[in-house]
Amino acid sequence: MNPVLGIVFKILSALTFTLMSAMVKLVSDRYPTGELVFFRSAFALVPLLVWLGWQGELINAVRTSNIRGHLLRSIIGACGMFSGFVALSYLPLSDAVAIGYAGPLIVGILAAVVLKETVRAYRWSGGVIGFAGVLVMLTPHLSAGAVARGLSGGPAVGALFALLGAFCAACATIQVRRLTATERTGAIVFYFSAFASLLGLATIALGWRMPSAVDLAVLIGIGMLGGVGQILLTQSYRFADASLVAPFEYTTMIWSLLIGWFVFGQWPEAVVLAGAAIVAAAGIFVLWREHRLGLKRAKELEGVAQRPT
Repeated sequence: MNPVLGIVFKILSALTFTLMSAMVKLVSDRYPTGELVFFRSAFALVPLLVWLGWQGELINAVRTSNIRGHLLRSIIGACGMFSGFVALSYLPLSDAVAIGYAGPLIVGILAAVVLKETVRAYRWSGGVIGFAGVLVMLTPHLSAGAVARGLSGGPAVGALFALLGAFCAACATIQVRRLTATERTGAIVFYFSAFASLLGLATIALGWRMPSAVDLAVLIGIGMLGGVGQILLTQSYRFADASLVAPFEYTTMIWSLLIGWFVFGQWPEAVVLAGAAIVAAAGIFVLWREHRLGLKRAKELEGVAQRPT
């Protein structure tokens, strides 16, 4: 365990994924979403396979006893990717990132309903407060003027797709939890990237555009950054507890604000920042309480083990 290194890896993964999202936004108005999904998934396999080979786990990564489970996770994840990329084409980078914070809140609800996990009052209260923050963030995008623009490319469409992406991400997280009971992390990531590539490739029948040399480099970079970000994320949980590194996911807001300002000349409205702060505070509170309860349970188990028999 090396908590400092784990935090560093988590922050770097947040930066990498934000850079990837920014690159998607750069080309989202010129290429079909399915084409973007293909490049994001296919070229993510390059750093992933190199990393697994260096670790000596390449063979183990492709072994599976639950191909149907991987396919279901991939379909859900690909739908989330499609939705997230559409949202990026309509919304400022920071707004799309902030609305995506609804994902972990939805996971808490699905964990109780689908996985039958025990969800205590503080987690429910954190979820309610977090969703209030999401509603605050949606306010400027679901105003009468925004909705009036509708399918013409208004922010209302982007906000709804961002919410759909957050919901799909939460469902994918639940499916990943199921898979971890029998599957290795490398296998989960490998099959998701492989199946998502095929799903993206299937949209070629709907019409793709031949990229220029510069755009091709950007598209390949999107996939490479996605793969590197996944490796950094995996490493962060290898060196530190999840309850310690998870709050640093919210550093994506810092990166998205900086990139959105300097690259796209966009700055979110104050109400969006306020809503993001509410969601982040609720998420950090829930994580802090989970950490405290974990320490309490550990002490109780230690006390039981030390009792004379």
